[in-house]
Amino acid sequence: MFGKMRRFKQQLTNEECIEVLKNQKRGVLSLLGEDGYPYGLPINYVYCEESGTICFHGSKDGHKTDAIRYCDKASFCVYDDGYRNDGEWYLNFRSIIVFGRIKIIDDHDRALDICRRIMYKFIDDNEYTENEIKKHGNNVQCLELTVEHITGKRIKEK
Repeated sequence: MFGKMRRFKQQLTNEECIEVLKNQKRGVLSLLGEDGYPYGLPINYVYCEESGTICFHGSKDGHKTDAIRYCDKASFCVYDDGYRNDGEWYLNFRSIIVFGRIKIIDDHDRALDICRRIMYKFIDDNEYTENEIKKHGNNVQCLELTVEHITGKRIKEK
């Protein structure tokens, strides 16, 4: 179902792909809307090592939720900050693409745990985090992407 990478010499191992997913904060989630148009949105996330899934948060209503109800297939793209070697203008970075099925998480306690985990990627303030959970926790919806295929590669941006 998923084709082989054409530039296989640049391919990352599964472990390298997971490392990028664990360490980055944002990516682009792509869905298919009812109208047949692709819908890509920048979104923060957390990679859940215990389940090997990727989780997101957002509101309970809107185009994203409608698209997920229409079609549960999704892709998620992440890339790292990269680096430049001395004397080079181009960026060297790693990009990851995940394909899988996405669903709404119905377990409210698990959703709040995911929200905390996402927040801790940005801020290390427990009091602030818990206040935000108290204020907004009842209005949040979390999503879980179950990975069916993951691929990544090293890219020289030139």
